[in-house]
Amino acid sequence: MSIDKANPTRRQVLAATGSVVAATTLTGFDFSSVHPDGSDLIQVAIVGCGGRGSGAIVNALKTKSGPIKLIAMADAFEDRLKSSYTNVSKEVGALMDVPEERKFVGFDAYKKAMDCLKPGDIVILTTPPAFRWVHFQYAISKKLNVFMEKPVTVDGPTSKKMLKLGRDASVAGLKVGVGLMSRHAVPLQQLQKRIEGGEIGDIMLMRAYRMHGPAGTMQSLPNPGKVSDLEYQIRRFHSFLWASGGCFSDFYIHLIDHAIWMKNALPVSARASGGRHYKQSAEGVAYVDQNLDTYSVEYTFADGTKFYFDGRCVEGAEGKYASYIHGTKGCAIASRANDCGGPSAIYKGQNMDESKLLWQSTDNTNPYQNEWDALVTAIRTNKPFNEVRRGVETSLVTSMGRMAAHTGQEITFDAMLECEHEFAPGLDTLTSKSPAPLVVGANGHYPQPMPGVTTDREF
Repeated sequence: MSIDKANPTRRQVLAATGSVVAATTLTGFDFSSVHPDGSDLIQVAIVGCGGRGSGAIVNALKTKSGPIKLIAMADAFEDRLKSSYTNVSKEVGALMDVPEERKFVGFDAYKKAMDCLKPGDIVILTTPPAFRWVHFQYAISKKLNVFMEKPVTVDGPTSKKMLKLGRDASVAGLKVGVGLMSRHAVPLQQLQKRIEGGEIGDIMLMRAYRMHGPAGTMQSLPNPGKVSDLEYQIRRFHSFLWASGGCFSDFYIHLIDHAIWMKNALPVSARASGGRHYKQSAEGVAYVDQNLDTYSVEYTFADGTKFYFDGRCVEGAEGKYASYIHGTKGCAIASRANDCGGPSAIYKGQNMDESKLLWQSTDNTNPYQNEWDALVTAIRTNKPFNEVRRGVETSLVTSMGRMAAHTGQEITFDAMLECEHEFAPGLDTLTSKSPAPLVVGANGHYPQPMPGVTTDREF
């Protein structure tokens, strides 16, 4: 299926992408071994050396299917690269070969790191998601396999770009993993199969909660002026919608992904509300980030099934971090704690009483390691492996809920995909001297969501 319209519909875009992913035409170079030269050593480069990136390095180097080594590192900021190198060296130093000449700093560092690799190697993309399409595009041009963190998009225009790039990667025969690690959590995999087999009946309702105190960089005070506003926004990416989709996209995507997976469908619409309750620090200085403190979303599927999600970042309020599924025969715990904390379980009826327990998972393997084992095995065995479409779909569904709360409007999947507001255009030409994508107002505040006032865009 070809897409020949200037503005394709969701079904056209996803169907065209899916047809290529399903076919997975393995062209581009010879895969009789990992590399065209016959070598089985997989070399790895990291682009984005934050905490998740450092964790991904460790998981990559702990795969057991053959020789693998980290040879290059890149980050926009030198202190982050140094910190990552030091921390990772303590755990997997023997599998690292990153001399000073292969440590790259700056906004073009991603190219230099990938240039150190050969076709068939792996690049890890763990910068803030705004840069995902830029780095993925270059990786494809270098014929590199990719692991990328979630979210993979934060708005409609970049979602379309990533769907096309995912198709390009499949045509080139590349393998791509996306960091929705719940899909590689064995308890959740087992639960999904049981739900698909009808053990809880037809799904009637799903619900999930991520409620805890402020986390990451979701709250920001005015830039004190020691760094440029561009650097300030990137370093504190959870505070800015262009960089991360805010705390909503970065924090809540996993639990939203549980519902999509268990239902085996995408919601068609979202309604939401939210509030910004704590507008200043204990010292009385106003926060200037773009996040709300609370979010409540009702997602609706085509058959009328509802999924309710509640997110809250408020100190001292009740904490809850879990996901649940309710069916006509019974109910289930997907994650008991955190993004995919087992054991998953199925109960008779709608009360999760231990006397009603019908099944409980026992596997305790690490889903972060599992996702890497799956990717590297696919590379070494030349099996089709491309999680981009799924990553884009889940990112879009997450953005639907966020946009519904920020605008005060019902947002459909189609409307989210077709929304023309690209939060940060031109990131492929960004330099350290570029202006920040978000301009601070005269009052020192960044543009805030205004539900009911600004209704066609989030800020």
